[in-house]
Parts: sequence; structure tokens; C-alpha cells
Amino acid sequence: MTAQPARRIALDVIMAVRDSDAYANLLLPVRLGRAKLSEADAGLATELTYGTLRMQGYYDRIIALAAGREVGKIDPPILDVLRLACHQLLSMRVAQHAAVDESVELAKTVGSNSAVGFVNGVLRTITRTDADTWRERVLAEAGSGEERLALEYSHPLWVTRAFRQVLTAEGREAELEALLAADNVAPRVSIAALPGESALEELDAHPAEFSPVGAILDGGDPLKLGPVREGRARVQDEGSQLAALALSRARPIIPGEQWLDLCAGPGGKAALLAAEARGGGAILTANELVPARAELVRKALAVFETPPEVWELDGTTVGSLYPEAFDRILLDAPCTGLGALRRRPEARWRKQPSDVAGLGTLQAKLLASAIAALKPGGVLAYVTCSPHAAETKSIVASVLRKAQGVERLDTPGVLQSIVNEPLDLPAASHVQLWPHRHGTDAMFIQLLAKV
Repeated sequence: MTAQPARRIALDVIMAVRDSDAYANLLLPVRLGRAKLSEADAGLATELTYGTLRMQGYYDRIIALAAGREVGKIDPPILDVLRLACHQLLSMRVAQHAAVDESVELAKTVGSNSAVGFVNGVLRTITRTDADTWRERVLAEAGSGEERLALEYSHPLWVTRAFRQVLTAEGREAELEALLAADNVAPRVSIAALPGESALEELDAHPAEFSPVGAILDGGDPLKLGPVREGRARVQDEGSQLAALALSRARPIIPGEQWLDLCAGPGGKAALLAAEARGGGAILTANELVPARAELVRKALAVFETPPEVWELDGTTVGSLYPEAFDRILLDAPCTGLGALRRRPEARWRKQPSDVAGLGTLQAKLLASAIAALKPGGVLAYVTCSPHAAETKSIVASVLRKAQGVERLDTPGVLQSIVNEPLDLPAASHVQLWPHRHGTDAMFIQLLAKV
């Protein structure tokens, strides 16, 4: 007997995420494409991979209880097999014998005979107790209510606390559990129809709730849609669409305006901005420091007859190289990505609190550079795919304390004038989108103007 291909692929991707810092959302489609699995098996591999990565912290507590040892003392590939099995046994409608037998076969490919026996024993122990009882046993170990939520919804405690802090500042602390739960649900497939290149009517999809250029697929492969295959429409989260549109539609475009996407990789927002710029007679330049990501930007922009220029400059130097040169600038700053845990579930385990401080220094330098590159009267959008206060409001506040003649714009007012349906937003000068409230990634958007 050999392990089913869908499970083998899921294990390979999970091991690569742990061992090589691979990104599941990039590696899994490649592996599925090579294997040429049926749609059902591809769906199984996808659920096994993402589900296991999302709930890893929770499953580790159960494995430790069943094995009678800390997971740090278990050989990492064998631990990956056990996590994969836990997802099938506790969160999927997979027959217990099938989940155990397949997991034992997988263990044979990555471990010794004694390790295979260990896997069999741990899984037999897990099957003797139902999922609800395991949940009660895990949560009984929790101290504070915060720790209980972190355990139950499989988020690091520091991330849970950071989310609570931001929600509390909004007066919405009671939404924390809904947010954590939303992070564990696969996002809908959202598509942006690039203005002037495609129309929503061409897409076999429902109009998006908020984005005027967005559509939502019920399911299936988006590449089966002609406009997506041809690059005239793009798979893009609705929050990312709104971040780009907040800049492009903040005020009427004056022909000849110069626009800059300062940190453009991988190119989704740049493509939407390029379409918007072309429609209003503006000129977009994209910049991306990392060469491989710059190539992705060029690929994203190749759909246009005259693609925008793509620079490969250090974004922190652009302000000194091109002072007061641009009418509109998008700074989609490098961040922890804690706002996109639905689509990049491993990010929750990969990031540490120390990463926030390191990124904060870079974010502040980039924002100062963007302000220096902005023309008087120009508009800048500071965007992160993280709701963490130290990457959002704190960065803006710290940079504006030193910058002269820069003011916050009414970002909620701009977005409310753009969207199809009103957004549920608390009073603030910025916009914080949320997966549980808006069905988007947790994008932070702050529009700034140079007086």
C-alpha cells in the first residue's frame, strides 16, 4: 500500500513550509499542476494542506497530550504526519481507519520503523476520544480568556493580543472571537476586472459587495475565465482593490499626473493603478527592490500596450533621488502579513514579535521617503496587510511628527464614496478592513496629503 497522492502532496508542502520557509500558496499550485490530480483530489490536497497549517498550534496540544511528550521532542517530519492526521481525524469527514492507515504509510516514507509504530500508537490514542472531548481537554489547560481563544482558534498568543488591542481601540473588542474564527476560513476567490481591459459582465461571477471593479467566484479555477487567463482581470483580494482605488479615486485625475507604486511586488495593485492611470491620462511608474518580484510586476503589467516602467531601486532612497516628483504614491509597505492569515496560514507560526519592530524601522523609512517624493498638493496612500498597531497607526504618527506640511485625509470618506455598499467603519482618519466584518484581508489604509 502507498499513500494517496493528495496526502503525499499535502505532506510534502507542509514539510517544505517548515523546513525551507516555503509559501504554501505558491508551492501547492505548482505541485498540483505537476501531479495532474482530479478536481476532487486537488481539492482534498488543498484542504489537507491549508487546514493543517491553520490549526497546527491546536493540533500540537492534542498530539502532546496523546503522545505524553512535548512536540519539540518529536522528529519534525513525523510531527508533520501527525498534524496532517489530526486534521483528518478531528476536522474532516474522513473515516478513522483511512486517516490512520494513510498516515502510517506516510510515516514509512519519512521515518524509521519505531517512528511508524509511534505514529500508529498516537493516532490510535486520538481516535479513542471524540473531537469535542479533545477540545475540552485542550481548553482546560488555558489560563486567561485570551489564551483560551488563542488555543481554540490556533493563533499565537501575541497575535491574539495584538488583534484585541486594535479592536479595543475601535470599541469592538467583542469581535475578537469572530475575527479569529474568520482567519480559519478559506477566503472566497475575488477578481478585479482591470478598467479598460475587461468588464465585470465578462466574468462568470457575482459583483463584489464593495469594490466597483470586483467580482466574487462561486468556485472553480479562475484561470478558466478568459479575462483572467489573458491578464485583463486578476485574482485579487477585495481589500487590495480598495487600497489601490482609494488612491486613484481620492480626487479627479488631471492628465499628465505622475504616479508611483513604491513597493510594487508582486504587481496586483500596480496593475489596477496602471489601468486607472491610463483611463485618466496619468503615468504610473512601479518600483520593486527584489529582482524576482520586479519580474512579477513586469509580468503583471505586460497586459498593457505600453507597460509602465519598473524600477529596481531601494524604496528608502527614492525620496532623495526624486524629490517632489510624484502626484500620487502608493506605499504598500512590507509587513508581517498578519492581515492575510486566511490565505497564508503558515504566517502566523513564522512571524515573531521581534519581526514587528524590525519591519517598523523599514516602514518608517519608506514612508519618509514617499513623503519626500510627493509633490506639494499630492496624495499618498500608506497601506499594510497587517492590522498590528505598531505597523499602522504608530508608523504614520511617528513619521508625521517629523514631517512638515503633511496631513491625514478623511480616508473613510473617500472609500465610502467609491464602494458599492457602505462599509462598517468606526470614526477615524484611517480605514481598517477586517475578514470577519468586511470579508476582506485586514488591510490598513491611510491617505495623506502634502499641503
